[in-house]
Amino acid sequence: MAEAMKQTVAQMLKGIERYNPDNLPTLEHYVEIQSRENAYDLEANLAVLKLYQFNPNSFNIDITSQILLKALTNLPNTNFILCKCLLNERQLSEEPINEIIYLADILEQCDFQLFWTRIHSLPELTQKITGFLDSIRKFVCHVVGITYQTIEKAHLAELLGDVDDLTLKVWVNKYGWKEQGHLIFIANQDENIKTKNINEKIDFDSVGAIMASCR
Repeated sequence: MAEAMKQTVAQMLKGIERYNPDNLPTLEHYVEIQSRENAYDLEANLAVLKLYQFNPNSFNIDITSQILLKALTNLPNTNFILCKCLLNERQLSEEPINEIIYLADILEQCDFQLFWTRIHSLPELTQKITGFLDSIRKFVCHVVGITYQTIEKAHLAELLGDVDDLTLKVWVNKYGWKEQGHLIFIANQDENIKTKNINEKIDFDSVGAIMASCR
C-alpha cells in the first residue's frame, strides 16, 4: 500500500498544493502506512510537519512522533535534524517527543548500551514502527564497521541490544565479518588511521604571479 500511495502523494506535493491543509488527513494516513509497512518517504513527512507549522491547531503529536522515529531509522542520514527543525520549543518539550529527542542524542553520542536500556523500558514508544529495532542495529553495525578492527563477541552482542548468539551470527554474516574465537574481525582499518604525507608543489611562475597581484 505504501508504494501505491507514494505516487499519489508525490502529485499532492507539487506546487502550491503542498501547502493545502486539506491534504493533511491523507498525508497523516501515509505516515501510519510507512510505520506499519516499514516504508519511508522523507519529503512527505517533512510536508506534514510544515503543514503543522502553518496550521498549529492541526498538530498531531502521535503522527509527529512516528515521523521522528522513522527519521531515526535512517541514521546516519541527517533526516532527524531536518524534522526536528520544523518543531517549536513547546512541541519539543512534550511527551513523548522529548523522549525521542533524548534517544536521538544518545544515538548521536553512540552510547548504545544506554539507548537499549532506555528502549527496553519504553516498549510502547516504538511499537507502531515496524522494523525499528533492526534499523537501529543497522546503524550500530555502521558505526562498528568504521570504528573497530576487531571486537569481542560479547561486546558486539551488547551493542546490538543484548542479542542472543543466533541473532549475533545473522548480523555478523550480513556484514561479512569473521568470527575468530571470542573475537569478531571487522576490517583492516590501517587505511583509515595511518597518516598521509601531502606534498605541495608550487612553481616559481605561480608564486611570481601571486606576488605581483599583491602590489
